[in-house]
Amino acid sequence: MKSILPIIAGLAAATTLAGCVTARQTDPPVTATEQLLISTAVDNAAAQLQLQFPPGSKVFVDAGYVDMDSTVIYPRYALASVRRRLLQLGAHLTTDRDKATVIVELRSGAQSVNDYRMLVGTPSFSLPVPLAGNLVIPEVPLFRLHEETGISKLALVAYDAEGRLIGEAGPHFGEARRRHWVVLFVFSRSDQNIQPDQ
Repeated sequence: MKSILPIIAGLAAATTLAGCVTARQTDPPVTATEQLLISTAVDNAAAQLQLQFPPGSKVFVDAGYVDMDSTVIYPRYALASVRRRLLQLGAHLTTDRDKATVIVELRSGAQSVNDYRMLVGTPSFSLPVPLAGNLVIPEVPLFRLHEETGISKLALVAYDAEGRLIGEAGPHFGEARRRHWVVLFVFSRSDQNIQPDQ
């Protein structure tokens, strides 16, 4: 029995060393993929917004009701995307609320990523080996799916200097996705709509 223990310990150590590959994905708390999913979803939601303005209107965008704390990932990016969309619709933007003839109030109802994972097969697990630590058994996927979906919800309401309603846009939903799946251990495929050339 004593002669077998060093062999088991050696195998466990070799297995552990062979499996100790770490992919460093990000230094910030949000990965680049998550950032792209959210910002693309915001762009897709903003692109759907439609408003008509009286000729010669000076438009002030009010983001006072958009949360600027950590619960909203990119509030300023959402604001910039909406401002761009309003310019495309013919708005004459102003940063002076007192000079504006139209106030556009922005609402952001969602900005986040849904993460969905499914595995048909055996998940990775560890077995304790006496005097040698844990032996890591790798995952054996017959079918594995990992899907990430960025979601954004944006809406606008426009009113004049006296507070009378001019028009509304939305709420509109924007999505962006990234999927990766593996079939029978080795056959894999990915698709996404966040980077045009991939």
